[in-house]
This record gives sequence, C-alpha cells and structure tokens, in this order.
Amino acid sequence: MMFRNFDESGPPGHEPRFEPGTLVWHRRYNYRAVVVALDSSCQAPSTWYASNTTQPDQDQPWYHLLVHGSAQTTYAAEQNLEEDLSGQAVEHPLVKYFFKSFKSGKYDRNDELWPSW
Repeated sequence: MMFRNFDESGPPGHEPRFEPGTLVWHRRYNYRAVVVALDSSCQAPSTWYASNTTQPDQDQPWYHLLVHGSAQTTYAAEQNLEEDLSGQAVEHPLVKYFFKSFKSGKYDRNDELWPSW
C-alpha cells in the first residue's frame, strides 16, 4: 500500500474521518499514533485479517499508523480510532521519513510511499 488519496468511488458514507498527519488514539489498545496512509477498505491479506482477534468490518477506512514511543507500525480500522487532541508529537523512528514538519498538533505528510504488502 502506498500513500494515496482516499478512493472517492467507494460506498457513500465511508469517507475517512482522518487524513495522513492526523494524531489518533486507539480505543481498544490505548496507544497514540499518527496516520501515515489510509485505504478505503481493508487491503491486508486474508491470512493477516483472519489472525486479527477483533476482526473489525473490512468495509470501512483502514489506517497505517506509527505508534508513539516505539518502532511499531499498525494497521487499524477506523471504528477503533478517535482523534488524539493532545497536540503532542509522536516519537517514532519513521516520523522524519514520512513527514516534513509538525505544527499545531498535526504532521505535514511528504511524498514517501508506504510499502506494499
């Protein structure tokens, strides 16, 4: 998957709540992260999805995230995320690779591609 704009040809009512650079909070696993890229629906391989213990609906936006305070990246369904209003930067080794700057609680995304599955 690459950094790309949301596919607007998807089903109505499925516009993404978050865009690259947005700070988010994972409701279930209690971590902060920054959105790097998004997909209009789950694009993970079926084996990955089957191993996901929560198995959220695949037909919703899914987000590629850099997790604060670690080197971990995750792929999360929109229903599990809310906006993080802390305004605090995310500490992750790939932040400088995917973002140009951080201002007013939001990152400015660059053109580096998100790796494909």
